[in-house]
Amino acid sequence: MTTLAHPDGRIRLVTVAHGTRDGSGSPVAHALTTAASTLLGMPATTSYVELAAPLLTDVLAAATTPLVVVPLLLSSGLHVDSDVPEAVADAPVPTILTAALGPSPLLADAQCARLREAGARPGQPVTLVAAGSSRPESLDDLADAAAMLGGLWGTTVRVATMTGLGERPDAVVRPGDAVSPYLLAPGFFSRRCGEGARAAGASVVGDVIGAHPSVVELVAHRARAAAYVARPAA
Repeated sequence: MTTLAHPDGRIRLVTVAHGTRDGSGSPVAHALTTAASTLLGMPATTSYVELAAPLLTDVLAAATTPLVVVPLLLSSGLHVDSDVPEAVADAPVPTILTAALGPSPLLADAQCARLREAGARPGQPVTLVAAGSSRPESLDDLADAAAMLGGLWGTTVRVATMTGLGERPDAVVRPGDAVSPYLLAPGFFSRRCGEGARAAGASVVGDVIGAHPSVVELVAHRARAAAYVARPAA
């Protein structure tokens, strides 16, 4: 395991979310970062790939202590595979980049909680609806996420995507389904997911995953697993 050593033991958590023009997703990213920072006992900064400030590239350029970067992204795609790693490679301080958040049983746990809050009953047929990607490996991630959700919920979970590869919600969602948005924060895609799901006959549409305690735990786990913080002996 890589050690990020610093004379006074300082290391900073940097989370990086996609970013949105309307700002609706920023509170979720900030809440996750703040809660994970408290759980870890580590200073933290929220950043974004695009469309919102501060940008990851700007946070990295200004860094003076070692960093652990945790993408607040749910599956493989351009940002996870290219944009974020390329930015981290240019960091002026020792920096470790963790895996994306998904797929993970902790995300599935949060999805189950959102479904129950929306009135879905365990075992009710579920369609997981994701934003989507043009990268084939994203479909493997979504299949794993659906299997994890299905294992906790007690049913087979079908998968739909709103863009990129995969089938669209109107071809997958069946009347009476509960729909679980595989989205971290509200915004354009969550609105589109809800509208499309209800038009296809879904009886329940869960909320976005959001800053659920299981997701906070996941962010902290990613940071802990990535690096050991070396502290001077007392």
